[in-house]
Amino acid sequence: MSLLLIIGFGLKIGHLLLMLCCWLVSVISLNLCINGGFMDSKKCLNLWEKISGNSCRIHQDYYQYIGFGPKRVRKTWWKKLLVTWIGFGIMVSFWVFSYMSSQAMERRKETLASMCDERARMLQDQFNVSMNHIQALSILISTFHHGKNPSAIDQRTFAQYTERTAFERPLTSGVAYAVRVLHFEREQFEKQQGWKIKRMDTLEQTPVHKDDYNPEVLEPSPIQDEYAPVIFAQDTISHVISIDMLSGKEDRENVLRARASGKGVLTAPFRLLKSNRLGVILTFAVYNRDLPSDSTPNERIQATDGYLGGVFDIESLVEKLLQQLASKQTILVDVYDTTNSSHPISMYDSNVSDNGLQHFSMLNFGDPFRKHEMRCRFKQKPPWPWLAITTSVGIIVIVLLIGHIFHATMNRIAKVEDDYDKMMELKRRAEAADVAKSQFLATVSHEIRTPMNGVLGMLHMLMGTDLDVTQQDYVRTAQASGKALVSLINEVLDQAKIESGKLELEELQFDLRAILDDVLSLFSGKTQEKGVELAVYISNKVPEMLIGDPGRFRQIITNLIGNSIKFTEKGHIFVTVHLVEEVLESIEVETESSSKNTLSGFPVADRRQSWERFRTFSQNGPASHLSSSSSDLINVIVTVEDTGMGIPLEAQSRVFTPFMQVGPSISRIHGGTGIGLSISKCLVGLMNGEIGFASSLKVGSTFTFTAVFTNGCSNTNELNNKPMNTQSNSVSSEFQSMTALVVDPRLVRAKVSEYHIQRLGIQVETVPDFNLVFSSAGNRNTVIDMVFIEEEIWYKDLGQSTVFVNKFRKFGHGVPPKLFLFSNCINSTKSTFATSDVCTPVVIMKPLRASMLAASLQRAMGVGNKGNFRSGELTSLSLCSLLLGRKILVVDDNNVNLRVAAGALKKYGADVVCADSGKKAISLLKPPHKFDACFMDIQMPEVDGFQATACIRDMEYNFSSCIPRGEQSVEAYSNGSNWHVPILAMTADVIQATHEECLRRGMDGYVSKPFEAEQLYREVSRFFYTGLGPSSCRGPAGDQ
Repeated sequence: MSLLLIIGFGLKIGHLLLMLCCWLVSVISLNLCINGGFMDSKKCLNLWEKISGNSCRIHQDYYQYIGFGPKRVRKTWWKKLLVTWIGFGIMVSFWVFSYMSSQAMERRKETLASMCDERARMLQDQFNVSMNHIQALSILISTFHHGKNPSAIDQRTFAQYTERTAFERPLTSGVAYAVRVLHFEREQFEKQQGWKIKRMDTLEQTPVHKDDYNPEVLEPSPIQDEYAPVIFAQDTISHVISIDMLSGKEDRENVLRARASGKGVLTAPFRLLKSNRLGVILTFAVYNRDLPSDSTPNERIQATDGYLGGVFDIESLVEKLLQQLASKQTILVDVYDTTNSSHPISMYDSNVSDNGLQHFSMLNFGDPFRKHEMRCRFKQKPPWPWLAITTSVGIIVIVLLIGHIFHATMNRIAKVEDDYDKMMELKRRAEAADVAKSQFLATVSHEIRTPMNGVLGMLHMLMGTDLDVTQQDYVRTAQASGKALVSLINEVLDQAKIESGKLELEELQFDLRAILDDVLSLFSGKTQEKGVELAVYISNKVPEMLIGDPGRFRQIITNLIGNSIKFTEKGHIFVTVHLVEEVLESIEVETESSSKNTLSGFPVADRRQSWERFRTFSQNGPASHLSSSSSDLINVIVTVEDTGMGIPLEAQSRVFTPFMQVGPSISRIHGGTGIGLSISKCLVGLMNGEIGFASSLKVGSTFTFTAVFTNGCSNTNELNNKPMNTQSNSVSSEFQSMTALVVDPRLVRAKVSEYHIQRLGIQVETVPDFNLVFSSAGNRNTVIDMVFIEEEIWYKDLGQSTVFVNKFRKFGHGVPPKLFLFSNCINSTKSTFATSDVCTPVVIMKPLRASMLAASLQRAMGVGNKGNFRSGELTSLSLCSLLLGRKILVVDDNNVNLRVAAGALKKYGADVVCADSGKKAISLLKPPHKFDACFMDIQMPEVDGFQATACIRDMEYNFSSCIPRGEQSVEAYSNGSNWHVPILAMTADVIQATHEECLRRGMDGYVSKPFEAEQLYREVSRFFYTGLGPSSCRGPAGDQ
């Protein structure tokens, strides 16, 4: 059981590590995806949710498999495991200590053996050298003493020679030669030498100190068969002359063995005469002739003339050797004669007590009969095995640390399990709260927008009645207040969707220039009242059609321009749109920050500071995701600059914080909720872009953002399949090939005017003042059709303007060019000429838009359509052409909303039938029927819109399946084989999830309350087409 628990703990630790790795990888991947642009943020968030969900499932399955469940980890088994681990660690540390100590001891032994063998080898080598030289000296004596008559060697010659050649015998302390004398030759020999042969055994029995030694008092050698008196000796041992080597026991055995073997023979260690130090004698026999190597001992004895011996003072020799090696302080050396292994004789003793560790090295001095060895040991005691101690202690520390970590981990796991249970409970509560919040927002928005739908709808219907000017002003004020309330609700809902991560973008084809024209139309009244110039410039490199979310893009532009208008009292508001590549190629784009080169002449904040932190403008170049392989992606940069009051430096850090404003006085004076910029930042992020700003107090602010769209002009086949956000700003063909002059001293403002005029197909040239108008016109071969004059230069000098008009009347041979005056403010418009005059300037109010400019030119020049329909009017006409004669069923349980919806549809010529419940809608839409479409509310009692739609789709399916069998006939309805009536959801709930739910439940579209003409046109245009009869959409989906 304990083993299973241990395995379970291992799996738990592995699972925690796996979860940590997965979390790190997912976070890094998510940042790379979002920041690097490898995929859009929506896909990254979906991937993150998938990874998180899988991690939670793995965690739950693991707990179920192990069997712990949500319970705390039991402490009994892991405490036993902890004690076992610590005991095991202590055992391992002791084993490591023992092993490392033994290894250190082995290395110490190897070191001692190496040093001892080295010394033994050196002592042996030097001994061999001395032995070889003594043997050579024996041959010299045989040749020059016994081989010559008379002898060529005497004591003096021998002493001098041996003294001079002592360096060749580094281990000998002296050399002596003893001649062989038979008993019958003794008397004659003693007379010849002049001294008596002395005996040696007396000195062996009673050794004397070197200072008390006197050879004259020695006894004569006893009578024996032969004698070996020393006749030649080195000066160092000259005291041995006349001593009989055969009279001593040890020397006698040595001499007899040397002459019988013919090799050098060593004596046992003994106290040397006079020096009383331990030494040995190496003896060689001197023969009177050369003997073969296989000579018998008798032959060698018969040929013996004498004996040459070398005295070795072992103690002195070893001392010299150790001093030469300069390592006497490291190890201690003892030399022993081990011929008798049970009683070894010490030849050199260091006189130091034994420390335990010893090494024996054999010595071979050339005498096979005698054995010698060198015994070595370290002088110092072995050091403490610090490496072994520290390693074992380290292992114990590591084991204890791991045990502590294990203990802490288990406690942490138990705490994490408790925290996990609490977290899961809090997560369930948070999810429930989030669901409740979403439901609350949906309910609140529905409950607020439902009566607002009635209010705005009735006000819209009221505007269609006969009202005087005051009444119309009241109605417009009420409509504006209602729309402001709806806009506030939409912003709060957007912020809620941003916080919940449920805000998504659409993919529609749209005209960027038309959207900006519409935004200008929205704010034109406010800017004209303030006298602030509002202008838009879009680079020619920006494609005509893009694919993205036009509504959200319009929302960003509207927020930025709305803020600029709110805080700008004089000067201008200028919107520019370029490709990011243009800005990267040349940072100095259409405007500069100098006051001489701005739209109104007022200084502005440097726009370059607003994008200096963008990743797009980093050293890595433009956005990395816009590679050559994705040429259809268009990265645009939009700048909105104003000359307003600016943002204080201390407030700039909270500009994009929700519900935060610059200060309480700003909110009190200008109003607002403070969430517009926060929503804009989120929308820009969803568009894979960035947003920033630069602001200077009392100078103005410049906001810049980037957005990534798809090129809507790249693939014609794709465009046919994409839903299209239609706009009504088409270019009039009547102005093609016309030529115009623009009189404006400001380059930026002139370029904006030139941009809008060129959108109509008119060729434009710009001049800075009146004097250059006629010279420019005279130098051209083409006819000038119109002249556009800026209000600033017109009213700067009215006298000069009058001269210009008089001269202008006489210009040309035919009809003079038409004069137009660009003006910002209605109140400043003046007329200095009679209205009937042909050269009176036609005032064109700013901001310039293509549709407004085309209508003004058409009305002034008498060409094309003179109606000058506004965008809303064109949309209304298009709706009339789409809905005229259509039979439409409107289903809503609220009588006011029912009347509003019916009135709005009837306004466009539709034949409307009303139903106040889902049951009635089911009965009315039971096939076959005559309805072309159905607008159905979602939240209704008894049977809601989803249930009614499901029932209607079932009836249509059953009816369509009966047609092939001939059970039903649809010939009278001009239908095909698949009956399907378009059902559009009609609700005040604008949550994206509700829209998705509508499509999932079988509905075909979505219309929010209150009705907007453009939204209504966009939805119904997908089902109804002009030029077809009213019955063309009734019934089968295949015929729609």
